[in-house]
Amino acid sequence: MLFNSSIFAGFVLIVFALYYLPALRRFQVELLIVASCVFYAYGQPLLLLLLLSAACTSTLASLAILNGRRPRAYATAGVVANLSVLGFFKYNTLIYETLIADVATISGPAETLLYLPLPVGISFYTFQGISLVVDTYRFGDLHTRRPPASRSFRDTVFYIIFFPQLVAGPIVKAHNFVPQIKEKLINQIDWDLVLRNLIVGYFFKMVVADNLAQQTFYIRYPVFQAIGSFDLVLLLFAYSVQIFADFAGYSMIALGVAAAFGYRIPVNFNRPYIATSIADFWRRWHISLSSFLREYLYIPLGGNRKGAARTYLNLLIVMGLGGLWHGAAWNYAVWGLWHGVGLALERPFLNTRFFRTANPFIVSIRMLFVFAFATAGWLLFVLHDMSHVALYFESIWTNTHIAPSGRRVLVILFFSAPVILYHFVPPVRERLRPYAQPVLGALLAAIILSGGTSDAFIYFQF
Repeated sequence: MLFNSSIFAGFVLIVFALYYLPALRRFQVELLIVASCVFYAYGQPLLLLLLLSAACTSTLASLAILNGRRPRAYATAGVVANLSVLGFFKYNTLIYETLIADVATISGPAETLLYLPLPVGISFYTFQGISLVVDTYRFGDLHTRRPPASRSFRDTVFYIIFFPQLVAGPIVKAHNFVPQIKEKLINQIDWDLVLRNLIVGYFFKMVVADNLAQQTFYIRYPVFQAIGSFDLVLLLFAYSVQIFADFAGYSMIALGVAAAFGYRIPVNFNRPYIATSIADFWRRWHISLSSFLREYLYIPLGGNRKGAARTYLNLLIVMGLGGLWHGAAWNYAVWGLWHGVGLALERPFLNTRFFRTANPFIVSIRMLFVFAFATAGWLLFVLHDMSHVALYFESIWTNTHIAPSGRRVLVILFFSAPVILYHFVPPVRERLRPYAQPVLGALLAAIILSGGTSDAFIYFQF
């Protein structure tokens, strides 16, 4: 069930109306569990069994940690179970193709297993299962008051399958979410937070990302070979804006819907394209994933506490695995290593005058470099064959004789402008606060009048 569909809008309105009925107030969590199951089962009903199995496995592991004599063993088993589910369903084809030269020779049950469909959201809900298990091991009971086992089971399942962030995040840490589980009242809703995130989120997705998607189609092989050098660079810029608008838009919608039901989930983006270092970029881009990898992988590996060489190795491991988390193909691992190498190379210089100065010119140079670095990396999300990536950059160098398309330039700049403003307006937002309602009204009108072709969210494939 896509967020940008009328079915989802009707679904949320029905659940919202039932959720705040006084007669059903005692059963709010149960209602959201049922609603989350309906949301996930829409379109792929059989995969609901996998989701519930994974959620129950993590929940049982967390309860065993609290009540068992060997909490470390139960924690290890819970983490391994989640990683096994993720590995089996997401990486089976990659492993086969890497280890077996000719996958065409595979037949029978092995062929069936090889081409199992990728469950939507599996990368996200397995990570939340890991968070539940690890946080329970580290902090003990995550509730403010320890409830009966039946309610604890209910709450932890609810944490994993809560529908606003189920299929594409943000990744919510158990120790931040579980304590929020309690009865909610309609007069406690922060309507400013809800409406602002829903309107801006849908605007980014339906107006910016979906319209830019009609242009960035030309990045694909072999179409890009007939495009001029200027347009090839512009299309990379457009895709950089598109992927931000698409994923940040989804995250804002998820935040707004969750807030309507009384739950706070983390902000996932903080103007990443004005980052002044690659490390700064990862403090601003997909914040829930970068903080998850830092807390549950980088620090347990030793972080920066075991010398420079180990620090650089840890950066490469974390970013390489973070890249593979995005997709079961080696181009995603290369994308992760691209950022890992960038982080490693800049690290010795972060305390130098170049990185610490507030000189506007130097800060601008750093921002442009980081944006160009991140934008070049996004090409690996579109072109999965490394030879095609090389050919794209070669075409930028050789296709100078092909004139730019004036219409393409205008369309891309027009639909990119809101994202550019979003990145640079916030420092003066207090002065703009009186104009917030008219601006939101204009964005709502644009959603109704100028929405592009409805496309699935980019991060649904991950």
